[in-house]
Amino acid sequence: MSAASVLAALDPARYDVVAVGITPAGEWVLAEEARAALVEGVQALPRSLAAAGPTVEPLPILTAGPTSIPTVVLPLLHGPLGEDGTVQGLLELTGTAYVGTGVLGSALCMDKAKAKEVLAAAGVPQARYLAWRDGDDRGRLAQRVDEELGWPVFVKPANLGSSVGISRVEGPAAFDAAVDLALAYDEWLVCEEAVAGREIECGVLGNLGLEASVPGEIVPGAVFYDFDDKYSGTGAELVVPALLPEGVADQVRRGAVTAASALRVEGMARVDFFFEELGRGLLVNEVNTIPGFTPQSMFPRLWAASGVSYPELLDRLVALALERHARRSPRLGRPR
Repeated sequence: MSAASVLAALDPARYDVVAVGITPAGEWVLAEEARAALVEGVQALPRSLAAAGPTVEPLPILTAGPTSIPTVVLPLLHGPLGEDGTVQGLLELTGTAYVGTGVLGSALCMDKAKAKEVLAAAGVPQARYLAWRDGDDRGRLAQRVDEELGWPVFVKPANLGSSVGISRVEGPAAFDAAVDLALAYDEWLVCEEAVAGREIECGVLGNLGLEASVPGEIVPGAVFYDFDDKYSGTGAELVVPALLPEGVADQVRRGAVTAASALRVEGMARVDFFFEELGRGLLVNEVNTIPGFTPQSMFPRLWAASGVSYPELLDRLVALALERHARRSPRLGRPR
């Protein structure tokens, strides 16, 4: 859905668009459905796209050499093997400019355990948490949760997204099942205290200097903002801009830039907070380097409310990708 939205918004007078898909089997293919629809005009694009192939011709981004026409990849890939630095590393190896954060920042933001360590070192306020690796003492983990966090807690795979594999655990009886579910997706997991606070989100844009959008608020339709709530379109309410006490919106924007900078974010990110109005104030939850990208998704809505339209947002991201590539290439021994 994000890819279809981007294809519909890119200016065909400025961009020669090539849609590339990755099948569940791992084949990189030209998305023929999208290419055929683009010939008829953006109005012919379906609401969502599927990879179809395999392709019978080399994929342009994997064979690109020096050229007078720059190639920029917009990697609309969520979660592991896309948002975690792996695809970014592939694009670095091919010398291809791409939108968004580099290898280190992408890997850090995807790994919730390491991201929390880095944010803690930078003095960024967060919820209390414990990180744990499969094979360590599970009984000791349950004991530490009881002693250091208290119940309820959230148990999450460290490297995942979209609330997949997450459980809210009310007490020790359900803890083992929650751990097993998280371990089905990653060998590392994070246990976090349950925060009774509002869910506030803020977008950031930029390379050497990040700027922040107006904040927005997620009002979950379920006990927490789970997968169905995020993608069914019927549960959660998105409030943009968020209705916050005086001065808090500025604190959100400053906190978003601080957290994103600490995690080496470039290009774009969405920074998620909890807001304890009568307690600790703003707590950073996580930083998402490839947020949802339909016009109804929170990240584009935050920037639209900040005066940056969806097509303009894409133009800025392409320009940021080219600037970053030109700045870094000589240091990597490549031509600009």
